[in-house]
Amino acid sequence: MRARSDVRRNFEQSRMATGIADKSQARRLAHLYNAACEVETVANSVKLTSMAKAAGCAAKLNPATLEAVLRKLPRQTDPNVLVGFDTNDDAGIYRLTDELALVQTVDFFTPIVDDPSLFGQIAAANALSDVYAMGGRPISSLSIVGFPEHGDLEILEEIIRGGLSKMNEAKCSVIGGHSIRTEDMLFGYAVTGVVDPDRVWRNVGARTGDALIFTKPLGTGVITTALKKDRATSDSLAAVITAMAQLNQAAAEVLRGIDAATPRPIHAVTDVTGFSFLGHAREMSLGDPAHGVEAVSFEIDHAAFEYFPGAVEAARDGHLSGGLKNNRAFIGDCAAFDPSVSSEHQDLLFDPQTSGGLLVAIAADAADSALAALRRHGVSAHRVGHVVAKRSPLIFVH
Repeated sequence: MRARSDVRRNFEQSRMATGIADKSQARRLAHLYNAACEVETVANSVKLTSMAKAAGCAAKLNPATLEAVLRKLPRQTDPNVLVGFDTNDDAGIYRLTDELALVQTVDFFTPIVDDPSLFGQIAAANALSDVYAMGGRPISSLSIVGFPEHGDLEILEEIIRGGLSKMNEAKCSVIGGHSIRTEDMLFGYAVTGVVDPDRVWRNVGARTGDALIFTKPLGTGVITTALKKDRATSDSLAAVITAMAQLNQAAAEVLRGIDAATPRPIHAVTDVTGFSFLGHAREMSLGDPAHGVEAVSFEIDHAAFEYFPGAVEAARDGHLSGGLKNNRAFIGDCAAFDPSVSSEHQDLLFDPQTSGGLLVAIAADAADSALAALRRHGVSAHRVGHVVAKRSPLIFVH
């Protein structure tokens, strides 16, 4: 365990001290990560990703299955519930006073990498992301653990320790949790945050003419699926792990500063996770007609995205998760592609993301300054499309 901890510590120090844009630095990070995994394999004779049928957010229920169940449930009535599950938003919002509301969310999943501490960090970053996507600030959390009855307790300690380190980075207190015996290893958090009720970001509200900004690269699903088959490259793993463990905190803080203007330029925000970029874009475009939020359509430029190194190749080689196929089937005719968009780029837009970036609908005249501010703060951000009046298909990718 000491060797594994030392190698991982070197990995973390190198990751924090350098970016991944330089290929030699990315390779160094990758070699450190692989070394940590090799030591772990010797110590534990098992890869964490081999213990799960689906990795990370790719393990989510089929969105069609989930929607079929939720639509049958009775709607509760409480005037203090500002955001519930009607629009599949990232978190719930409950008003306490005119100036204060709670943001509540829960997220947990199976191992997406083989190193226990990194798994814990990614699970924590992913759970915190929902609060940031609502415009909130996380304040407390409860850990959720599923662990095999005869599993190695040192692995469990490292998972929890990794999650705690990321919660400390977010200044979010872990105040308890719950654990059960399971065959599949599970880890995550229920997170509570606070937000001004008048400053909540929802996943609906995009307006015709808005620009669409997306932070973080795409492709975590295909690369982690390749990892389960021992086919992921070291450069790909280094880049994906760094991004998945990165909080969306900096992006959210920059966007909150931009949204302080009058009139507010940000009209909708969501974090892109297991239902893929197109799945979350679909939710945003549908609006909330029952509450006066009109549906719109999106035009997406597939070439404007940043993709993780090796992601296009992994998709081309067929490293497609079951979650990707479910996403494609669910979205169906809502999305159409220009013939020039390759099949692998289409797959990446359906790819389940874990701890993915923020999709932001922002007034077009504020987009350039927002991109510049995000990049100044070290956030990968790109203008990937724009909003048009509703039409068929709902989303067109060129």
